[in-house]
Amino acid sequence: MRFIISGRNINLTAGLQSMVESKLGKLEKYFQPDTEVQVTLSVERDRQKIEVTIPLKGTVIRAEESSTDMYQSIDLVEEVIEGQLRKYKTRLMNRNQTGFTPAYTEEVPEEENAIQIVRTKRFAMKPMDPEEACLQMEMLGHSFYVFLNSDTDQVNVVYKRKGPNTYGLIEPEF
Repeated sequence: MRFIISGRNINLTAGLQSMVESKLGKLEKYFQPDTEVQVTLSVERDRQKIEVTIPLKGTVIRAEESSTDMYQSIDLVEEVIEGQLRKYKTRLMNRNQTGFTPAYTEEVPEEENAIQIVRTKRFAMKPMDPEEACLQMEMLGHSFYVFLNSDTDQVNVVYKRKGPNTYGLIEPEF
């Protein structure tokens, strides 16, 4: 694996670079030797953030983690990427067109990672505007809310974003 490590608002020390290479180097068994790993370390206020992007044929493995300590963020992002790889492996359609090693793709996938729908909910949707849907979502304590948009008569979704009092709206496109 080839690492491209960059930093924003942070001094990239040799210790940080070697930590990134040793932690993410554990993932080397999953990839071809020429796989490129793009790593960006950044500091935003008191948060130490790491972003990892691994472009593969047909997909991109990407993870982002932040904490108060950069070394802890590096540990967290490695765990997230390993989880994504396990899930992605079960979804491979054509095993010959991936950036993974043959030994990894030939392993039998674990059944615990299989997708299982364990509950179905049905509910009546009252027409409302996106602002009212955000209020409903907050009152329920959920991170998203499905509603019938009174302006467009279509099913939309509002979701909570990372910033304080910021929301997103998903509208269907036909």
